[in-house]
Amino acid sequence: MSFNYAKSARKILCIGRNYAAHIAELNNVKPQQPFYFLKPTSSILQQGAGAVLIPKGTVVHHEVELAVILNKTLKNLDPDAFSDKDAIDAIDGYALAIDFTARNVQDEAKKKGLPWSIGKGFDTFCPLSAFIPKSKIPDPYNVELFLKINGETKQDDLTSLMIFPINKILSTMSSVMTLEKGDIILTGTPKGVGKVVPGDHIVAGLKVDGVEIEEGKLDLPVEEKPGPYVYKET
Repeated sequence: MSFNYAKSARKILCIGRNYAAHIAELNNVKPQQPFYFLKPTSSILQQGAGAVLIPKGTVVHHEVELAVILNKTLKNLDPDAFSDKDAIDAIDGYALAIDFTARNVQDEAKKKGLPWSIGKGFDTFCPLSAFIPKSKIPDPYNVELFLKINGETKQDDLTSLMIFPINKILSTMSSVMTLEKGDIILTGTPKGVGKVVPGDHIVAGLKVDGVEIEEGKLDLPVEEKPGPYVYKET
C-alpha cells in the first residue's frame, strides 16, 4: 500500500484516554474498556497538502498518535481469543497522526450532554504522515512519539505506555461495528497536549530505538480557517 491509504480509508476510529498521564492532565476518568470515537475522512490532511486550519473562536489542542492501517475485515472478534499476534497480522502498516480537538467546542458539548463530533471533525483536523511499512516498526509498543511547536517539544513519550493494547482495541471496536480493510485506527495520545494557534509551526514524528522513521514525519504550518464558521455557544 502507498501513501494513497489516506484516500481509501472508509473510517477513522480514535481511541480516547489510552495513556494514564494524558487522562490525568485533562482530569478525566480512566475507562474500564477501550473508549473510541469517529473522525470524518474529510478531516484528513496529508503531509504537504497545506496548513492546519484553526476555526475562529476555538481553542484547539494537538494530540500526536500512532495510527494503524488495517489489511483485512474484522467483525465480532472474541476478545479472549484475539491475540496480540492476531492484531499484528491484521495490520497493513502504520502512520503518524495528529488528532486535533477544538477543546472549548468539545467541553461545552460534554457539559450539556451533546455529541462532540464537531470538535473533532473540522477540515484538516487529522494530519497523516506517509505510509510506514510494518518492517519499519517491528514492535508497535516500542515507538517514541514526539511533537514540537515552534521548535519546543510538547509531547514525547513511548507507546509502551498504552493502557489498552491493539488487540483489545480492535476486538472491542469489532464487536460494535465492522472494521474494514483500509480503516485507520488512532491508538491514543500521551501527555503534553496543548494549544495551537495560527502562525504556529508544528513538527512531529516517531522514532524506533532512537532512530527517526523518515515516512513518519509531519511538518505543518498553522493558519486561521477561512469561511463563515465562528464558534458560538449551542
